Amino acid sequence: MPESPARPLGVALIGYAFMGRAHSQAWRTVGAAFDVPPIARRVIVGRDEQAVAEAARRLDWEEHATDWREAITRDDVDIVDICTPGFLHAEIAITALEAGKHVLCEKPLANDPAEAERMVEAARAARERGQVAALGHTYRRVPALAHARDLVAAGRLGQIRQIRASYLQDWLVDAEAGMTWRLREETAGSGALGDIGSHAIDQIQYVTGQQVTAVRGRLATMVPERPGPDGPEPVTVDDAAWATLELDGGAIASVEASRMATGAKNELSVEVYGTKGALRFDLERLDELWFLDATAPVAEQGFTRVLVTEPEHPYLEGWWPQGHILGWENAFTNQARDLLRAVRDRDPAAYSPDFEDGLTLQRILDAVIASHRADGATVRL
Repeated sequence: MPESPARPLGVALIGYAFMGRAHSQAWRTVGAAFDVPPIARRVIVGRDEQAVAEAARRLDWEEHATDWREAITRDDVDIVDICTPGFLHAEIAITALEAGKHVLCEKPLANDPAEAERMVEAARAARERGQVAALGHTYRRVPALAHARDLVAAGRLGQIRQIRASYLQDWLVDAEAGMTWRLREETAGSGALGDIGSHAIDQIQYVTGQQVTAVRGRLATMVPERPGPDGPEPVTVDDAAWATLELDGGAIASVEASRMATGAKNELSVEVYGTKGALRFDLERLDELWFLDATAPVAEQGFTRVLVTEPEHPYLEGWWPQGHILGWENAFTNQARDLLRAVRDRDPAAYSPDFEDGLTLQRILDAVIASHRADGATVRL
């Protein structure tokens, strides 16, 4: 396995928009919060020279570039962080892995299974060389959701029977909202399903430890065209998605994802129901986990609010005293912590999810689309 360099680990960030800003914040703060190897924010990459130069200044990167190939092959770059639209993930990630770099790639891994399979093949070869190929399902690093997984794993909920997960937003409710790359199949792969539904499905598998074995799905495009720079353009992805999932542990899960849910700003909800207890979580109140202990006397049962800010809770050793709540951006710092520790320990398996998990999720997303096209028929994985 490759030795970690004596100098700080150099990071190249590909993309400077919404996710680029979130990841930049994580790279700035991770060393202050956690015991991790030192890093240097070497270069941020984007296609627009003026915009990426401004991003480098504002987000505190040493340099900027417009050529991602040149940036990721630099000798002083060890980690490549990919925050581009999904249709660019495969080429950048494979090139970076073949250049000997560790890679963190935003979700979903790719726009289709064929691309994801090529990425997994490159990641397997890189793993033999000690490289980490990490997938950025950042909500796994929200302390309340990590604590929920721990409770399930400890048997506090008993046998899991039923899960509900939804991710609802409302930024496309206005039919005059403009066209973006997220509304084109060739750049986004899918709409609400892949963009936010992937988070809901990932949480179902992450929290319960069970894997999806079959799906039934429905998709809807509620506004078929949007204003573009040259006039109306067709929307070629879904605005909302629904699915029923069968899991290998016997549980049944329902999933809903929508960018048309009026009043929902960033509402990822997860509910898990078992024979001994239940859990509820809402991302809009991300420091809270609601837990019901069904083994208590019936007269004493009820959901208890757990404020997940105690030192014993996941990731809290790097943050604030009890009751001092965390925010959405802290999960990205927690993610950077886990990646850097896997790199430090030369242990690619220490970071999860990896590219193979991303391929599994891509196959689930494609099964939902296939079920929709087959009028809701069950598709087995």
